[in-house]
Amino acid sequence: QVRLVESGGGLVQPGGSLTLSCVASENAVSFDSGAWHRQAPGKERELVAFLSQINSTHYPNSVKGRFSISADDAGKTLRLRMNNLQPEDTAVYFCYRQGDWGQGTQVTVSS
Repeated sequence: QVRLVESGGGLVQPGGSLTLSCVASENAVSFDSGAWHRQAPGKERELVAFLSQINSTHYPNSVKGRFSISADDAGKTLRLRMNNLQPEDTAVYFCYRQGDWGQGTQVTVSS
């Protein structure tokens, strides 16, 4: 089982931006595909960004145009760039790759 580690969460004001990063514990693992999910208190976990093996992306309407998923050239880091954050984006964000999940990183949007 691959261990995924997220970073980059924190407290940001409405309208602000954050970039989350995810790396794998094993050097042999690369992000040829991956996804970011989030879970707000009392809600189910939901997909917010998906990167396919052919480098296509998918976003739900709730974040489309504000969030962007990418992997670095070496495929070792999966990122989620989040712009124009709103209070409803407050959640724990999880990195996902081929059946493995990270432990999550908290994003709080508040003034």
